[in-house]
Amino acid sequence: MHTATQRALQVSFEFFPPKTEKMQESLWGCVKRLAPLAPLFVSVTYGAGGSTRERTHDTVIRLQKEWGIPAAAHLTCVQATRDDIDAVARDYRDAGIRHIVALRGDPPEGSVEYMPHPGGYPFAVDLVAGLRRIADFEISVAAYPEVHPAARSARDDLENLRRKIDAGATRAITQYFFDADTYRRFVDRARSAGISVPIVPGILPVTNFSQVVKFSRACGTSIPAWLRDRFEGLDEDPRTRELVAATTAIELCEELQRDGVRHFHFYTLNRADLVFAICHTLGVRPPAFSSP
Repeated sequence: MHTATQRALQVSFEFFPPKTEKMQESLWGCVKRLAPLAPLFVSVTYGAGGSTRERTHDTVIRLQKEWGIPAAAHLTCVQATRDDIDAVARDYRDAGIRHIVALRGDPPEGSVEYMPHPGGYPFAVDLVAGLRRIADFEISVAAYPEVHPAARSARDDLENLRRKIDAGATRAITQYFFDADTYRRFVDRARSAGISVPIVPGILPVTNFSQVVKFSRACGTSIPAWLRDRFEGLDEDPRTRELVAATTAIELCEELQRDGVRHFHFYTLNRADLVFAICHTLGVRPPAFSSP
């Protein structure tokens, strides 16, 4: 039996589909570790240019059928016609998948700028509207507390989010961020703009700092000086990095919890132990660990 704190707090997890046999083992080991935490849902990413479409599909179906976890499939607009995307969505519908994470998607490898497919859905708002015509999906979309790199302004970026909600999205999940104030300011602006759906903070526990710096340049997330300082000198010390990563993520989540946040979405990078430790500290635990 879960405690009151655990009932009040919900978590969801993002996994990426395996590319190799070893990664396959790692993914399902990660699922086995985190499934007892009863996530609200788990999502499975889509590679650049739709490069992991089949693996994403197979992983999502298996998660829901074999593990009984509500699974959400990522779908993007990149390098696919509307008919192709609609067919994938119908396959998900027919397989009992009721949750789609609808994204514009990153440019294919080798491309710098996103270019809509001439026969495809140009942007996420169009994809959301298309999915709504196919089935009564639960649809999550991306939100950018620090503005999408391709947006002309913060106002335009927020207006784009509002259009996605108006088209039928039921939840926004944020790009990761490291300062609670970044999320607070964004939510305040979104509510002022009339956006009332849940805005779930996306949490990325940092273990490989140089990799996160690279990710952050691409997605527009700022790296605070204090975070850089925390990881300084730990390049060759993975065990300490993991402890620092857990502490940093826990601090952020606890601060947001005090603000009333009750759902955290973890970008797991298929690293189960770290995410499990964070959830345990926040009070999200398997029944065996719960207080009666």
